[in-house]
Amino acid sequence: MRQLAFYGMTMALLLAAGAMGAQPEFALQPAVPFQQREGLGNVLTRLENGGPVKVAYLGGSITAAAGWRVKTRQWLADHYPQAQVEEIHAAIGGTGSDLGVYRVQKDALAFEPDLLFVEFSVNDGGAAPEAIWRGMEGIVRQTWAALPECDICFVYTFRTGYEKDLREGLCPSAASADEMLAAHYGIPSINMALPVVEMERAGKLVFQAPEGSQDAEGRIIFSHDGVHPIDAGHQIYTEAVAEALTAWKAGAKPVNHASKLDGPSFVEDPWQQAKIVPVTEAMLHGSWQQLPADSGKGKAFGKRLGTIWEATQPGDRLTFRFRGSRVALYDLVGPDGGQVTITVDGVKRDKPVPRFDSYCTYHRISNLKIASDLDPSAEHEVTVEIHPDQPDRTPVAFRLKDPEAELKTDKYQGTRVWVGGLLLLGEWTGP
Repeated sequence: MRQLAFYGMTMALLLAAGAMGAQPEFALQPAVPFQQREGLGNVLTRLENGGPVKVAYLGGSITAAAGWRVKTRQWLADHYPQAQVEEIHAAIGGTGSDLGVYRVQKDALAFEPDLLFVEFSVNDGGAAPEAIWRGMEGIVRQTWAALPECDICFVYTFRTGYEKDLREGLCPSAASADEMLAAHYGIPSINMALPVVEMERAGKLVFQAPEGSQDAEGRIIFSHDGVHPIDAGHQIYTEAVAEALTAWKAGAKPVNHASKLDGPSFVEDPWQQAKIVPVTEAMLHGSWQQLPADSGKGKAFGKRLGTIWEATQPGDRLTFRFRGSRVALYDLVGPDGGQVTITVDGVKRDKPVPRFDSYCTYHRISNLKIASDLDPSAEHEVTVEIHPDQPDRTPVAFRLKDPEAELKTDKYQGTRVWVGGLLLLGEWTGP
């Protein structure tokens, strides 16, 4: 009953918002195994007729793992042997749609996929629906503006805590936001989290156990950490995708998605113009060095970040100008990361911003939010400068065996900063 009430209320709100051109009002959405909507007619027809077919996977660590991404590509190859199915790996762990919208062009669309899977329902879990809509709609509109025959499919994954809503027949918050957007554009979706919860309710699965693939009672262990599936969990996800694609095969017809861009957007300000601008030497002042692309961090992260620049000395700075409303740095954080001061249009932020956090026992891709809600018609000037003091390293202590000793080692010393690009909602105007 609760599910039907939410569904009726949501459809009324969506219709009213569309008619008035207003920002939609959020409501939890019904959880069903899959929603065909306008289907995947282009890619399914191409698979049936013989390839080549390119499938892009844009998401976080659940998709970056060699799990459902690898398994579904293999399933497509096995079921369509006449097609040559190629995978485009466009996933980065620990990131959501707020970064995906900037990098979808470089990491996915540049390779001209026929199908784009988008998986951010876990990493977007703490975001407000309005923020999710801006990023996800930006991904949709960028895709169809560049590749109007590329089909899109949203997929929703599981983490512990999501079972509460799913047991009541409702999608958790992030997946509900995605579902509302998907309904607006006719985008199909697959709820890969739902069978996980159904199997747990039937006594066939446990969400989390510290090790192994089955518990003492012979139940499938979905994950060791409550988020990242082990192989059995990824197999459940793969079977959910296979079930949906098999059901959608009948009557699949090609469609040109460009017409969807002629109608009203779902939100007033989707981030369709989001882009990555490479950092260049002209923007850099001080001891910055270009990292080699064939070793170390350049090799590990260069495929995503492009050319990586490293600075180590307090006072080293990055300066640039742009016209637009929002800007961030595409960078790395790590155990020896420093902290920076940020100045926008002559106003310095009160506190330095660390490029280090509680996960920094290793280096990983991140983004440093610099400014938002700026005047989009004005030119803005930005300076990012290394601060002389190291950041507080104690947030990572609980991950260490002997934090008092380990935090004194060279691994956790330094004022290093690494940058690869500017994440702009606007246009770069100069160094």
